[in-house]
Amino acid sequence: METLVKVSCLKHIYPDTTEIHICGLDFVVNRGERVVILGGNGSGKTTLLFHILGLLAPNEGSVSVFNINPALKYNTVRERIGVLLQNVDDQILSPTVWDDIAFTPRNYGYNKERTAQMVERVMAELGISRLGDKICHYLSGGEKRKVALAGALVMQPELLILDEPFEGLDSRSRGELVTLLNERHREGMTIIMSTHDLNLVAAFADRVYVLARGKGVLTAGTPAAIFSQAEALKASNIDPPLLTELFLKLRERGLDVAIPESMDHAVHDLVRLIKG
Repeated sequence: METLVKVSCLKHIYPDTTEIHICGLDFVVNRGERVVILGGNGSGKTTLLFHILGLLAPNEGSVSVFNINPALKYNTVRERIGVLLQNVDDQILSPTVWDDIAFTPRNYGYNKERTAQMVERVMAELGISRLGDKICHYLSGGEKRKVALAGALVMQPELLILDEPFEGLDSRSRGELVTLLNERHREGMTIIMSTHDLNLVAAFADRVYVLARGKGVLTAGTPAAIFSQAEALKASNIDPPLLTELFLKLRERGLDVAIPESMDHAVHDLVRLIKG
């Protein structure tokens, strides 16, 4: 498989002397994967994403994105990457929603007709067409997040990077976002996401990396494999989903059940046990 992103034993020292170490396992993302980064506060999730975006340069270690060092040559690949920052106010720059989403196509020289098509399409996909003329400053937090995501998707990037994309969204909007991202994935998009929302990980991720403060990358694997490693999650200040904890306790009692990847899988196993 083609490797799009590889980060090896990264060390970054911030101006206030805070040190972030992301060693242990290499962080690798192959084309077409949906990768989730889990970790408590201070574990280095945002630091890792900022290095992938070329916003930071490591003091030690190496970062490769599309086979280049993004801190040195990000301009050569930036059209291929979309990004949603955790603080969306940092990336919403234009006065109105329509203008903000249109910023990147205009910047790359698309004509008015093509730009309008791109903006209208992505607004419709995210259900924010009604916001086109609204002033960004007065939007709710969830609305701002959708506008920033539209700006990240408008160019149909090969690689999409999302830092806590579910913050400020209600449960229905979270589910709709997962559906949209999975649709983009089926079209070939590679996606990297950091999140605290474990309940949505199984419905989205192909692979999960777990980071812990001061310990780097503790483990990596499928959602089911990661959720079965309760100690690794707790070491990163993450509690396993309640459904996972339930099935771990059932296994401790000697019942033949697998860690469920979804509610449907859990129901199937429970029905089998009851009938059996």
